[in-house]
Amino acid sequence: MKYGYARVSTIGQDLQAQINMLKIEGCETIYTEKFTGVKTERKEFNKLLSILEAGDTLVVTKLDRFARSVRGGIEVIKNLFDLGVRVHVLNMGVIENTPTGRLVFNIMMSFAEFERDMIVERTQEGKMIARQDPNFREGRPKKYSNKQIEHAIRLKEVHTYKQVEELTGISKPTLYRAMKAKEVMQ
Repeated sequence: MKYGYARVSTIGQDLQAQINMLKIEGCETIYTEKFTGVKTERKEFNKLLSILEAGDTLVVTKLDRFARSVRGGIEVIKNLFDLGVRVHVLNMGVIENTPTGRLVFNIMMSFAEFERDMIVERTQEGKMIARQDPNFREGRPKKYSNKQIEHAIRLKEVHTYKQVEELTGISKPTLYRAMKAKEVMQ
């Protein structure tokens, strides 16, 4: 039987493209997850690994969906080969249980891990540079400007939270936090 596995790194990312590719490939059952591949506890992936049997095929769209570290990938592929399970990475092909197949897999896993490490390094460098700016604020950018918040606070003096939200789009919790922060600063 052909099983598919699709994973994205964040909740906001969409699995549909991977799912569509796995369906086209003929996967009868597809397991999906949304979180970073660095985490070792992948419940759906582990559930899938536990049901695979000799003659089954595990299909993933890209190698980095399978494993993000060389050691983790080698361990999983060895266990699958020992069970008699085939592994098909759509952007690479079928990983053969031969010395050459394992070599190619190990090299490609090394590149995948290197790529991930480089992304992390560049992100850290970017943050270091950004932190030198005195106006740098880590995290998501503010949805509303200080001017918009001040306007909403003035509106709150004569309107209810619901009315202010209808007029400005600023939610009650956001407005309440801004009003509390303003009180603390005074």
